[in-house]
Amino acid sequence: MLLPMSDTITLLKGSGAMLEGHFLLSSGRHSDFYFQCARLLQYPDKAAEALAGVADRLRTDIRGGKLAVDAIVGPAMGGIVVAYELARQLGLPGFFTERDDSGAMALRRGFEIKPGAKILIAEDVVTTGKSSGESAAVLEALGAKIAALACVVDRRAIEASPLAWPLYAACTVEVGNWEQHNCALCKQGIPAVKPGSRKL
Repeated sequence: MLLPMSDTITLLKGSGAMLEGHFLLSSGRHSDFYFQCARLLQYPDKAAEALAGVADRLRTDIRGGKLAVDAIVGPAMGGIVVAYELARQLGLPGFFTERDDSGAMALRRGFEIKPGAKILIAEDVVTTGKSSGESAAVLEALGAKIAALACVVDRRAIEASPLAWPLYAACTVEVGNWEQHNCALCKQGIPAVKPGSRKL
């Protein structure tokens, strides 16, 4: 079941970014759907279209004083293009965090955070918010304040704990999202594949 049947869902399907099967997600959870947003985001016009609504909502809240954002940061890999596109549409700096040789999230490549900077974290897909949380910890240690989180697909489980920040999502979907021990597809003996980029 998809909530809602938005233009973003149409773009995801049309670009082959919405896959059906049995997947081991980067979070460690299992699902019957996987969102390979890179297939959508490889097309600049489609990336712009998919994120236009998010940018509009952010712009409205910024102008209305509900939200303040100085820069947009995307966790590598999935958040890089999302951060760039939102930064482009909003006229803000956009950069990314990435994993160092130990696997820990870090701010590298000369990117700098000014103390007190208000940061929007941008992701392709939010399942548990783990990558966002890791990036937030790095940025907060440098003196930043996390203002909100934005994404293309919000696919959190219904029973998931609330996020620590406001979420601006291009679309929200309700799909299978299970811990391994409770996975309906594992119980059917269907093998899982891991298409994501992060090592568990």
